[in-house]
Amino acid sequence: MKVLVPIDFSENSLKALEFAIFYAEKRNGRIILVHVIEIVYDFASQASIAMESMHEEAGESMKQLIKKHQSEGVEIEYRVEEGTASISIARIAEEEEASLIIMGTQGEAGINKVLFGSTAVNVIREANCPVLVVPGEAQINGIKRITLALEFSNHEEKFIDWIVGLSKTWNLSLEILHVQTAQDFRGQLMVMGIESYLEKKHPGIPIRIHTYYAENAAEGLDNYLHEHENLIMVMCHEHKNLWSQVLHKSKSIKMAYHTHVPLLIMN
Repeated sequence: MKVLVPIDFSENSLKALEFAIFYAEKRNGRIILVHVIEIVYDFASQASIAMESMHEEAGESMKQLIKKHQSEGVEIEYRVEEGTASISIARIAEEEEASLIIMGTQGEAGINKVLFGSTAVNVIREANCPVLVVPGEAQINGIKRITLALEFSNHEEKFIDWIVGLSKTWNLSLEILHVQTAQDFRGQLMVMGIESYLEKKHPGIPIRIHTYYAENAAEGLDNYLHEHENLIMVMCHEHKNLWSQVLHKSKSIKMAYHTHVPLLIMN
């Protein structure tokens, strides 16, 4: 697995690197560090001098960072680019054919702050590969499971297969979360259907399915995370209903993710 890790040398981005290294070790993963220089020039004549200096400083810092982790046994390389961070990160991920982007969050509000107006949310929108957002206080080696929040839409099939493979690679138990806003027969049939699908498509893999009844998706996610910890939560970006409900309720998303759960967005 090839993983791209954006680095701005903050504690949050370095925590994301630690996370990437920990899981890259599980399958001879390769990590590509990316630092994007964003600069506004007041004087065009100073542009080349300033850019050259920033490239040199960033390159030296990257080399020191790689040297620090060379004993981890993971192949690490780096790229220093200039431009808009989110666009550059998404472009490099595509050029390198990265399987995953792992990023750190900013501030004590964690994912709530990252999802609204920061580089991370723009990367999620721009990237063609999954993006894993790691809160600064996440316990890297304490994660035991990966939970995929589903709403049973057609586009989710490819995500299910990808997450099943990831759970095997990272040796994490797999769980499915479904939030129902009403206790009806149709909902029960949908849960039974996903159970049959998983048994047929991925026989022999133990998968636990959770159904939570709530007024909306955000409340259901919050209830689940209050009862479970040490996990990676997975959501689908194309998953318009669930994603839009959570994304547009800042109070709910803040409460839902105060437990410092890493969030994997499938694109």
